[in-house]
Amino acid sequence: MSYGSSEEVLRLSQNFMESRIMLSGAELNLFTILNPAPLSAREVASRIGADLRALTILLDALSAMGLLVKRRGTYQCINPVSPFLSEDAPNSVLPMVLHAAHLWQRWSGLTDAVRGTMVSRDAAQSSQSAEDLRAFIGAMDVIATPRAREIVGAVNPGSSKTLLDVGGASGTYTIAFLQAVPEIKVTLFDKPEVIEMARERLNKAGVLNRVTLVSGDFYQDEFPQGHDLAFVSAIIHQNSLEQNLDLFNKVFRSLNRRGRIIIRDHVMDPDRVHPKDGAIFAVNMLLGTSGGSTYTYEEIKTGLSQAGFTGIHLLKKGEHMDALVEALKP
Repeated sequence: MSYGSSEEVLRLSQNFMESRIMLSGAELNLFTILNPAPLSAREVASRIGADLRALTILLDALSAMGLLVKRRGTYQCINPVSPFLSEDAPNSVLPMVLHAAHLWQRWSGLTDAVRGTMVSRDAAQSSQSAEDLRAFIGAMDVIATPRAREIVGAVNPGSSKTLLDVGGASGTYTIAFLQAVPEIKVTLFDKPEVIEMARERLNKAGVLNRVTLVSGDFYQDEFPQGHDLAFVSAIIHQNSLEQNLDLFNKVFRSLNRRGRIIIRDHVMDPDRVHPKDGAIFAVNMLLGTSGGSTYTYEEIKTGLSQAGFTGIHLLKKGEHMDALVEALKP
């Protein structure tokens, strides 16, 4: 995108304002509170314990943005917005919005990060609350669910009998693989607190009997062995190249002979400018990890080759963290 006027540049510099207004509305759960029936600012303030003047200004701004409707001194969240921002709506993206609100504080330190004066990212990560973690896992589910079937179709897992879902979160892709291949068995590997979220969701989906849940830390622990297919989804961007090589080695040891690894992530062009989403996401990793980034196909291929994989190729190009790299254990 090019910027042809001072107005366009200034507009870009002020885009954060509407974003921050929306994020605050989500953090205060206003879109859920105002979904069933219209309420006055005073009624909302009483429910959430807010400053009436400040809340009124926020509600008016949300109405001006089209996220609420204001009528006769009351406010309401209605279609088409309410199905996406109300916490009890089946297609709600509220978890992702709340995750974006969590990222707000991190991104405010970008200038300090580039100057080399940012506080330790490890300390910031260790302070993540259980509520933040649940919001993050919920956000990942919101992102993955609409595209999971397409991704699994591109993987073509038909002949695989056993799948290792590395960092499988609450099981979005596990469920998609189970639906695509009725005879496949899955091992889902993730942190202990995430495993419990997966157990709850997989049980609700009626597929828990086909899944082995294994808790661990892939930076420290080995994966269970004996798999035909390993799915490494949205992980390599949080690692350095050295950490990815260690991860690829562990996956290699977990696979049967002729087993496949599939990596889903951003795959950058050699110039690292395209795809745009990947270049911006690299900034997110700069701020949220000690060594993460987004990587080119050649960087991914080099790591896989060093781990012993062959037949490495770009299975699917993507613009939104939906590229796929495939390799084989000889």
